[in-house]
Amino acid sequence: ALARDGKVQRTHGGAKPVDGAGHEIPYALKKDVRRGEKTAIAEAAAAMVADGDSVVLDSGSTTYEVAVALRNKESLTVLTNDLRIAKYVASFPDVRLLVSGGELLGSVYTLIGEHAAQFLSHYSADWAFLGADAVHPTAGITNTNTLEVPVKRAMIAAAARTVVVADHSKFGQRALARVAALDEVTSIVTDSGLDEDQRALYGDRLVVAETVSR
Repeated sequence: ALARDGKVQRTHGGAKPVDGAGHEIPYALKKDVRRGEKTAIAEAAAAMVADGDSVVLDSGSTTYEVAVALRNKESLTVLTNDLRIAKYVASFPDVRLLVSGGELLGSVYTLIGEHAAQFLSHYSADWAFLGADAVHPTAGITNTNTLEVPVKRAMIAAAARTVVVADHSKFGQRALARVAALDEVTSIVTDSGLDEDQRALYGDRLVVAETVSR
């Protein structure tokens, strides 16, 4: 139905945004696309976190997998604007969970707006894990939906270290709204599907997680 409406372009096993459409792909479509890659990325990202750390989790299907990979960490503080992540993290036995306010971006379970950004301004976290619609060597980290950008910027400002988690299909792409330059993030974690010539463009900040068939 989304493809018929011109909001997404169907691909093998999934869908991707149509250039210029500016619409979020519903979570139900995104969650199973490149699941193995997202799991590998999430496990590599979660390995950076120590027990007792404070972690900001951006909304998205890859950051949800980061939450899953963090389940065995102890004494975490988790801040998020994603209702699905909040529900999952609430089941952790030893966690302090803080959920932003804001307006719901329905199909992707994301809280956005001024209240969400202001909420983050009151905290100082060890880590922020951000999703991305596109990662480019000169355009940096960009997003299809402009409404999410202020919250993502607030996440970067609230964290000592920012890690972008994005599968290889996002690289070399540009989306409408700029989130951050590459030098504003600490690391970018992707999967082993990224071509070697592309990897060289991102230097030492790139972390490549080996994808294992599951």
